[in-house]
Amino acid sequence: MRMTRHQHIYQLTYLPYVFPVNCYLIEEEDGLTLIDAALPNNAEAIMQAARKLGKPIVRIVLTHAHDDHIGALDKLKAQLPNAVVAISARDARLLRGDRSLEPSEPTTPIRGGVPKNVATKPNLLLQDGDRIGSLLAVAAPGHTPGSMAFLDTRGGELIAGDAFQRRGGLAVSGQMRPLFPFPAWATWNKQQSLLSAQRLLALKPSLLAVGHGNLLASPVAAMEQAVKVAERKLAVSMVH
Repeated sequence: MRMTRHQHIYQLTYLPYVFPVNCYLIEEEDGLTLIDAALPNNAEAIMQAARKLGKPIVRIVLTHAHDDHIGALDKLKAQLPNAVVAISARDARLLRGDRSLEPSEPTTPIRGGVPKNVATKPNLLLQDGDRIGSLLAVAAPGHTPGSMAFLDTRGGELIAGDAFQRRGGLAVSGQMRPLFPFPAWATWNKQQSLLSAQRLLALKPSLLAVGHGNLLASPVAAMEQAVKVAERKLAVSMVH
C-alpha cells in the first residue's frame, strides 16, 4: 500500500492507480487510530505501516460498513484484540448485514457491498458530535444511512469516507463520475448525500481525505464547486 503523509495523518492506498481504496492512520499521543479497514488482503500492509510508524493501533474507527471499508476488520481485530472498534450506531446494523431501513428514513434501497459474516462486534457506537481521540464524529448520511466523517480538531483535517470522492473528479456521493462510477453506484440516497456534503463544507476543512482518491489540501473551493454541481443535478432530476 502506498503511504502518503500530511502532518499527523497517513493515507494508505491500495491500488492507487487502478482502483484506489484508502484507509488512514492518525497519530495520537497514545498510539494510532485506524480509520477504515480497506479490503481483506490489506490487513498485513496496514499492520506493517503501523510498525513502520512505531506506534500501536489502539482504535479502529469505521466511516461506514461497505465491504471496501471494513474488509480487513476481522483479521486486524484478531491481531489487535485490545483495539477499540467504533462505528456509528446506525451503520452498526449494516455491519451485521441488516439492510432494513428505519421508518423515518427515505425508502431508497441501501446499495453497495454490505458484509454478511463479520465476526467483530463494535465496542463503541458513535453519535453525531462524539469525540474519539482528537477526532470529532460528524454524521454524514447519504452514501449509507449511518455514514460518518471525522474532523481532526488539531488542524481541521476532514476524513470524509465516501461522502465525497476524488478519483475521477471531486464529487458529492451519488454524483456519477464516468471514470470512477463505483461510489455513485453504491450510494443510498442522493438528497441525503447533498445535505451531508453541505454540512461538511460548512466545517471549512484544511484537508479533505476520502475513501477513493488522493488527499486534497485547501479543499473548500473545490468542495463548493462539487456541491453546486450536485445541487444543480438534483434540481433538474426533481423537475423531471
